[in-house]
Amino acid sequence: MRKANEAVKSAPQRSRVRTFKLLGRLLSYLFHYYKGRMIAVFVCIAITAAAGISSTFFMGLVLDNVINPLAGIGPDGNPITPAVWGDVSQNLLFIIGGMGLMYIVALCASFFYNQTMAIVTQGFLRHIRDDMFSQMQSLPIRYFDTHTHGDIMSVYTNDTDALRQLISMSIPQIFYSCIAAIVLLVYMFLYSLWLMIVVLLGVVLMALVAKFVGSRSARYFIKQQEVIGKTEGYIEEMMGGQKVIKVFCHEERAKEEFDKINDDLCDASDKANAYGNILMPAIMNIGHFVFVLTAIVAGLLVSFEVHNLAITGWSAGIISTTVIAMFLNMSRQFSLNIGQVSMQINSVVMGLAGAGRIFEILDEKPETDDGYVTLVNANIAEDGTITESTERTGKWAWRHPHQADGTVTYTELKGDIRLFDVDFGYVPNKIVLHNVSIYAKPGQKIAFVGATGAGKTTITNLLNRFYDIADGKIRYDGININKIKKADLRRSMGIVLQDTNLFTGTIMENIRYGKLDATDEECIEAAKLANAHDFITRLPEGYNTVLRHEASNLSQGQRQLISIARAAVADPPVMILDEATSSIDTRTEALVQKGMDALMKGRTVFVIAHRLSTIQNSDAIMVLDHGRIIERGSHEQLIEQRGTYYQLYTGAFELE
Repeated sequence: MRKANEAVKSAPQRSRVRTFKLLGRLLSYLFHYYKGRMIAVFVCIAITAAAGISSTFFMGLVLDNVINPLAGIGPDGNPITPAVWGDVSQNLLFIIGGMGLMYIVALCASFFYNQTMAIVTQGFLRHIRDDMFSQMQSLPIRYFDTHTHGDIMSVYTNDTDALRQLISMSIPQIFYSCIAAIVLLVYMFLYSLWLMIVVLLGVVLMALVAKFVGSRSARYFIKQQEVIGKTEGYIEEMMGGQKVIKVFCHEERAKEEFDKINDDLCDASDKANAYGNILMPAIMNIGHFVFVLTAIVAGLLVSFEVHNLAITGWSAGIISTTVIAMFLNMSRQFSLNIGQVSMQINSVVMGLAGAGRIFEILDEKPETDDGYVTLVNANIAEDGTITESTERTGKWAWRHPHQADGTVTYTELKGDIRLFDVDFGYVPNKIVLHNVSIYAKPGQKIAFVGATGAGKTTITNLLNRFYDIADGKIRYDGININKIKKADLRRSMGIVLQDTNLFTGTIMENIRYGKLDATDEECIEAAKLANAHDFITRLPEGYNTVLRHEASNLSQGQRQLISIARAAVADPPVMILDEATSSIDTRTEALVQKGMDALMKGRTVFVIAHRLSTIQNSDAIMVLDHGRIIERGSHEQLIEQRGTYYQLYTGAFELE
């Protein structure tokens, strides 16, 4: 029980430590890109703050050198002969000139730092987005499988916007107010210790209120940012599945689920803003109370002539009307600056919450790659000798440096892939593939058949190392794939997925995505191979037709044909077809199958298909069940066995 209580007590402390770490990291990040500009900004803010404080001292100069002499009051408060206007007018002009000069300098400094912060903020956010996007390109597929796209998008939009407000508004305002408040405290202490004690009591009260309200406000603002990401993730999911929702009349259930998430967001926002909106009025009212109390104490000190307890310039003396007026003005300015800081607390909490989510992405562990075997252009002589070429030859080889003796050997890229007793699990201690062994010789077509969740797609994910195996070995042309650089490994493989992913741009650009240096002629040949050329040429703009969001101006089958053409233009020795023809009608499938046969000729091909008619000509068919290969052989051999494959083929058993 005591440990639980200690954990609860230490939670706010951990939160404060995390807050300071986030703020420190954010400022370090900011100064990394804009050190010179940020120093200039803080100098200009200090100048502006000094100008704001100087009004109090100019007021004191006016009282001591203009108003009191004209009223017949001396510096010690005793009556004197009233001064003549002509004698003090020169002092007044000098003071006005000094004030004017100070405020002109402050105006220029304020203009400079505001303009600079606008530039710095947008530039900094550009760097942040660039760094996040670059980091995302290095993250493993596992990260995107475990985070909703909407939640990730929320980091790019809501969290960066909260960070923008923090950098452009809150940080300059807080620095300005803190500089002003510290200087005012020092001067108030120098003018009167007793009045300073009254102000310090107010500061303590302000700090207690800020701690109580701010901690609760921070908790709900952080929760608000998290729920915003969850909300956007749910909306993104529902938008993508809108047809399914309508087909199954799921509208009411979808609304109920959204209402629940939206209510959580509303509740967090209500509580965050409720506490946040209390803080500023509370601080300001405490400031008003301190102002009145200071005036009362000052009046009592003057009335009872407690001169021995008043300190002016570190020495005992009389509290004059000038000192009282200046002190009260400084007290009001101090309260206003503390109030300005409290106004920024909400933005600070939201900005730091956003920064935390941004840094979570930046701190994600990138996809590791310990490979050192690379793919190179090769010249292959008749006797089998392989040499590296600086020009494109159409032939490839694995460049294998040996660390033991420093030698380099070359192995021709053929597409020989073998799995030896492979075990794998997406999470530790939960194996989904058990003792899988597959031998795919160059040019062979290997098909996978099995119910959903049997492990078909998982095997293909292991071939291109989207995930790494838990046990066993996978060899590519005799080389352990863990030794091959992932980029080179994936460059040697083409893949056509069940879900088509086309990008905004022309059809030609989408086909060229498979090989960025491909010519238009090569792209057209690839489209012909996939039997996509005919429908493309019938489009108004042909290959220059611009695809809208997710290629919604094409049918599902047409999108799949383009993705097949994209894989064809890459011309890889290994091809992975994951339900590649599942979205194509029977008539189109017959046309595509001819192109696919030409595409697969001479390549090692791994096919996942529910339509058994597309895999009958496979060299080997693997039947999987719960991560295990339960049958293997050619179509004829499996039919003769009259096992699971036979039941699937004859319709006695159906895939789920």
